[in-house]
Amino acid sequence: MTMSVQTETSTFEPSCPTSCNVTTWARRNCTAENLRRKFPITLWLPRYQCSWIQSDFIAGLTVALTVIPQGLAYAHLAELPLQYGLYSSFMGCLVYFLLGSSKDITLGPTAIMSLMVASYAEGDTTYAVALTLLCGCIQLGMGIFRLGFLVNFISFPVINGFTSAAAITIAFGQVKHVLGLHNIPRDFFPCVYYTFKNIGKTNLWDLLMGAVCFVLLLILKWLKDVKWDGPDEVGYSPTRWQQAGRKIVWLIGTARNAVVVVCAALVVVALKSQDIDVLTLTQQVQPGLPAFQPPAFTVHHGNTTETAADIFQGLGAGLAVVPLIGFLECIAIGKAFARQNNYRVDANQELLAIGMGNIVSSFVSSYPITGSFSRTAVNSHSGVKTPAGGLVTAAVVLLSLSVLTPSFHYIPQAALAAVIISAVLTMVDIRVLVKLWRLQKMDLLPLVCTFFGTFIGIEWGILAGVGVSAMILLFPQARPGILVDNKDVLILQPDRGLHYPGVDFIRTLLYDRALKEKPYRPVVLDCSHMASIDYTTIQGIKEVLEEFNRMRVPLIFAALKPHLQEVLTAADLPGFRCYATANEAASCIYDGDPETNPFTPLLNAVQH
Repeated sequence: MTMSVQTETSTFEPSCPTSCNVTTWARRNCTAENLRRKFPITLWLPRYQCSWIQSDFIAGLTVALTVIPQGLAYAHLAELPLQYGLYSSFMGCLVYFLLGSSKDITLGPTAIMSLMVASYAEGDTTYAVALTLLCGCIQLGMGIFRLGFLVNFISFPVINGFTSAAAITIAFGQVKHVLGLHNIPRDFFPCVYYTFKNIGKTNLWDLLMGAVCFVLLLILKWLKDVKWDGPDEVGYSPTRWQQAGRKIVWLIGTARNAVVVVCAALVVVALKSQDIDVLTLTQQVQPGLPAFQPPAFTVHHGNTTETAADIFQGLGAGLAVVPLIGFLECIAIGKAFARQNNYRVDANQELLAIGMGNIVSSFVSSYPITGSFSRTAVNSHSGVKTPAGGLVTAAVVLLSLSVLTPSFHYIPQAALAAVIISAVLTMVDIRVLVKLWRLQKMDLLPLVCTFFGTFIGIEWGILAGVGVSAMILLFPQARPGILVDNKDVLILQPDRGLHYPGVDFIRTLLYDRALKEKPYRPVVLDCSHMASIDYTTIQGIKEVLEEFNRMRVPLIFAALKPHLQEVLTAADLPGFRCYATANEAASCIYDGDPETNPFTPLLNAVQH
């Protein structure tokens, strides 16, 4: 039996009082049930079974063997000392153990977050740790005020374009380490230019090490995914030795990053024992555990001191982009594995968990963390039952910080670069282009804008994609489809609600169809699809009615919902008339006694 860790979801209610009755709001929200929902551990821990311990232990250990080399590689990508990758790898697991709503997600450093840290912190550890705290505070505030729904405004093409461009930026940024080049700029286009310009200075030993590590990673990944098919005999089952061998192969393939990094370090040790120093190695790693202390908000550079205001200004757009992308990455992973394993995640609860994870992690010198797709996949496929697997992961990372840090200096930069490149290449999704071309070509526009904008700057790519998506979303409001019935009476039926972006379009259409040339035509505006109305639209309707009255042409409304009819009646529109249906409105124009029909004078004017 697998534990499905989830929290109940409900309809949106503001998390802060919207009226003066604070006491009523507090009684409704500050209950024991709500408190249990905020701490999902209280839901699954009482039902924890002893048989789950083995599964959680194996999953936690496997994730640890993955996160240790990835943490070192991602710190290298973030342009921070390598130990900061491990500082970022354990506290999030402990916090998520208490607050997480998914049994599969594991928090820690990721490639995209490392890229953003490199972009906004620019290698300054004080900036990176301060960004972690501020990122956590923003995410926690969003969780408290139940703003998880905001992620729904970022469409799939925008997410896909961003992740693909980020993956290419990350992968090409590591080519310089595979080639052993130095002093290559970080920004994408200068990086491409100077990499090719200096390619003649390639260190062939670094290139050989990087290529061998990359090939080994691909082979081990293939071994992990091998489907072992036995003979076609009925009732066949593998022997214990076969099962054990397959488990070992799977474990080696799953922990391939650790295997490759350790092998590369052993090669360096062997070469150094023969006084051969031909590979570019990582910097010395500070041994021991990080101090538990609040982040510093001052930076000293010689005789100058940067204050908290300078740090805020230096981080700039990162204060908005990093929290948003961190949450987006985590909730996308959580929902994917929730669907796969048949449980649900609460977006607002995930915001609380990630926010608290970042806040607490900043006290141990972490840079911003979020859910990792690769490690979450490892966790899920390892058979994890509850978030308790994170305790094992955190313990192993702490042990490596205490014991193994002196050995990290022997890791070649090319090996870490190979780990990063192999991890991010799967993020480039080309197949989605074919799907969008077949299904919805318009969605290619935000994807392309986001993709190319991200090469200029992370925030520009996201803003471009969201902006184009918003325009695509709002365009039908400005140009609603109109069903036209060309009879004696012109009947117009908008296919959606009428709002202020579409007022001028409707006005122009009415003039062109009814008033452009004589004889003028009476008009019935079928409002059966209109559910709401705004003041600008009311003013537009008033101007249209005044023009039709001046031209002495009937303009009648039909099928208005009662609350909208009340609003338009209260607006005191000149000549406003409304009927239950469009057919009834059209019939009333010509039917009945001409002496008593209110439209007769207008019709006579139209005919003349």
